[in-house]
Amino acid sequence: MTAIVRRKTAGKRKRPAVPKGLLRVIEKSLDDDKAEDLVTIDLKGKSSIADFMVIASGKSARQLGAMAEHLREKLGKAGVSPVGLEGERQGDWILIDGGDVVVHLFRPEIRGLYNLEKMWGAEMDRADLVAVSG
Repeated sequence: MTAIVRRKTAGKRKRPAVPKGLLRVIEKSLDDDKAEDLVTIDLKGKSSIADFMVIASGKSARQLGAMAEHLREKLGKAGVSPVGLEGERQGDWILIDGGDVVVHLFRPEIRGLYNLEKMWGAEMDRADLVAVSG
């Protein structure tokens, strides 16, 4: 079973050890852009595509596009090069390849359709997901 790290707004939580700095950059960028339902999934030992997967939602295609562009800029400044970006034109689901961390940005209805949390980890109730507050 894959471990799922939930983002909480209160109290301290343990951060995954490997790409700590990269996760911080991603979480801060998404938090600054008012991302919702942020979930980090530990993929170490489960997949060779990345060590972690971050999934978040945005309210509109415009918000997702802005979050993706800001994240691309911040990852570039953090030394990730090149930063791959897919789905920016459609704006329903944007995939950002940050090297050790893959980020999926969804509109809520599309996120529910694909349910990556269930595919890569334990099934989660929507009530278990904690929205990122700014």
